[in-house]
Amino acid sequence: MLLALELLRIRPRAGIHGQDQGLVERGVAQLESNQGSGVLLEGGRILTAAHVVHTADVVVVEYADGTRVRGRVIGSVVQGDVALLQVDEAPPSQIRPAVLGDSDGVRVGSVCFVGGAPRGLTHTLTVGHISARRSRDHPLHDLLDTEHFQTDASINPGNSGGPMFDMNGRVIGIVSFIRSATRESAGLGFAVTSNTARRLLLERNPIWSGMTETFLTGPLARAFQIPEGRSGYLLQRVAKGSPADRMGLVGGSIPATIGGTPILLGGDILLEAMGQRLDSPDIGLALLSSLQDLAPDSRVSVVILRSGQGLKLEAAAGDLAPWLGKTGPGR
Repeated sequence: MLLALELLRIRPRAGIHGQDQGLVERGVAQLESNQGSGVLLEGGRILTAAHVVHTADVVVVEYADGTRVRGRVIGSVVQGDVALLQVDEAPPSQIRPAVLGDSDGVRVGSVCFVGGAPRGLTHTLTVGHISARRSRDHPLHDLLDTEHFQTDASINPGNSGGPMFDMNGRVIGIVSFIRSATRESAGLGFAVTSNTARRLLLERNPIWSGMTETFLTGPLARAFQIPEGRSGYLLQRVAKGSPADRMGLVGGSIPATIGGTPILLGGDILLEAMGQRLDSPDIGLALLSSLQDLAPDSRVSVVILRSGQGLKLEAAAGDLAPWLGKTGPGR
């Protein structure tokens, strides 16, 4: 099997800043990246990292032979750092989709291969071992239940979203981040396991909000004049054509720094979704997960604060995410 035929270079455009900030010392994948990698599955679906494409206005997919096509984000779970793209055009005839393996059967010490486009050098393959299995602690463990493979295979900026293969050429992971003070490979790379990606994006309707947000509570909520002592989400970026954009939500546009943290001001403040108050940072994830089970004709509603005025926005789930119910389970 020619593994390079299955590697993809992902080029997000607009709304993307920085040089693969997902590969950081803290070991947390962060938005955004100006390029990354991915792997083609059956049906024109592509797995990649959420921090590469989550708020991209346009995504360009480059195959191994140099052919470029437009891709559409149809699923993205930021907390799990996995995303699903859809390409409508058939791939070049010599391109073969990869097979998603069963990561539960992978043993620590096994040889693995990591593919991608580090530093823009396309179709690069590095070799290493599975160093450990790491589970990510989260209050909503039942919703996320994420797991990562730790590896000593070389991973650098541009590898994000690329596949990790086992010795049989099956995809067992999707590259997420590294731990490194120098932002270069230091033998501590991490990939989301294939079974995590399968469960979050392929076994249910994929969901994608297309927005990033900052949780406002306590003194910060009062500073933004959220009424009645409530909390909410200050929208940062909203990708064009995303469900958030189709709903009519507006992101920030005024750069500022609050408490040493960069933030965009001027966006909507999300107060309620589906009739539920957003009073904790975990509620949004729970609601997003519940949207995966909606029928296309279900109504989605949000309450926002815009320029000091409360507004209610409503739309059909099928209008926000036209792909609902049109993608089958992964294999």
